[in-house]
Amino acid sequence: MKKLVFVFLLFSTIALSQNINNYKAVIIPLKYDFLKSENQYRLATLTKLNLQKAGFVAFYSNEVIPAEYNDRCSLLTIDVKKDNAFLVTKLSVILNDCFGKLVYQSEVGKSKEKLYEVAYSEALNDAFKSINALNYKYELNQLPAKQLAQGTTVETINAPISNSVTVVQNTSNATTELLYAQVTPTGFQLVDASPKVVFKLNKTSVPTLYTAIKGNTQGVLIQKDNQWFFEYYENATLVSEKVAVKF
Repeated sequence: MKKLVFVFLLFSTIALSQNINNYKAVIIPLKYDFLKSENQYRLATLTKLNLQKAGFVAFYSNEVIPAEYNDRCSLLTIDVKKDNAFLVTKLSVILNDCFGKLVYQSEVGKSKEKLYEVAYSEALNDAFKSINALNYKYELNQLPAKQLAQGTTVETINAPISNSVTVVQNTSNATTELLYAQVTPTGFQLVDASPKVVFKLNKTSVPTLYTAIKGNTQGVLIQKDNQWFFEYYENATLVSEKVAVKF
């Protein structure tokens, strides 16, 4: 029985590491929910150091990201969650994709130190032990070619490091009518002149990126070269639709 459990854990770790390896870099927010200020107790700094130690390329959310990382769905966003516990500080590291979907969650890091600065640092370092064990190394994830619907064109974007990503530019469904942003508790809703709600947006730690819902389709609204695009996956193909919006 113990051997079966060990084999299951081994293959689970391999599967997770293969999934993690499909992402090029990680975005780090400057403030986690349980903190009162940006980089309090230097946790954002410590997060970046730990990610780099584990082999990741990492950027703070307020950094200018190089052009080769412009495909937001090739990046992960990191979060740190605190568990309520008596006399013990417990932190978990969470890696989400561009849709906010969980890709990996670390083992719980623990510390019995009383000083917050020491306890948070110790618990975070402890949580990163399971991430270090993934032996991360970026590998290009080639998306399979799909038959395209009428009104779409295919653009192959070649990154400076010779990676290529196939993006479907969907011109038939492009939102050409100017939409107007209205503030909501979690972000914005985009309405037309009617006014009819066309998109619902939720903020992320990146100012030029929102998780987005259009009808029954979930994706992201991302700014590229001062233009906005609604991007989502359809049958494992990344679809990009240009959106005219005024914030």
